[in-house]
Amino acid sequence: MTAAPALRRSPARRRILDTATALFYGEGIRAVGVDRIIAEAGVAKATFYHHFPAKDDLVVAYVQEQSRLQREAVERLPRAEPVETILAVFDAIGEIACGPGFRGCVFLNAAAEYPDPDHPVRRAVEDYRRWFRTLLTRLLEAAGHPDPARTAAILLALRDGLVVGGHLDDPHHIRTLTRDSVTRVLQFA
Repeated sequence: MTAAPALRRSPARRRILDTATALFYGEGIRAVGVDRIIAEAGVAKATFYHHFPAKDDLVVAYVQEQSRLQREAVERLPRAEPVETILAVFDAIGEIACGPGFRGCVFLNAAAEYPDPDHPVRRAVEDYRRWFRTLLTRLLEAAGHPDPARTAAILLALRDGLVVGGHLDDPHHIRTLTRDSVTRVLQFA
């Protein structure tokens, strides 16, 4: 399901992925058909299938790209002490989850539409979650936290709650809870 390097740079592939990203996020993955993506991306059906043999291949590419973008965002954070880095990550999550146009977490939305844990889309979601949990665990280890793995799991659950709350609840309230929630977890976990 991974495209060859030359295909990754194809302008047509990029248009397909950009179109799918907007539609999947805005309307839901299963609600958007391949024919609509093809029409809105302005590509031929053969071009679509050349880059993505099936819709699920496109969905996996979508999830993987969103994961890559989040990893790059974390890498761009200013260098800081481990706990400050964790707080900065969650501040960013709070800002995104409470920002205009937020329609829930890409990864949780995809997982909801693909309930089989062995499906390639769910494996791509799990790859992201494993990366995030590992990031938190390593930062907590570097901070000398007494139980980094368990606390990272708690922070991941908190992250999930914050992004759901950012979509369903009053964004201002969620934004104000974000740092306080993380700080409390770090103090008591």
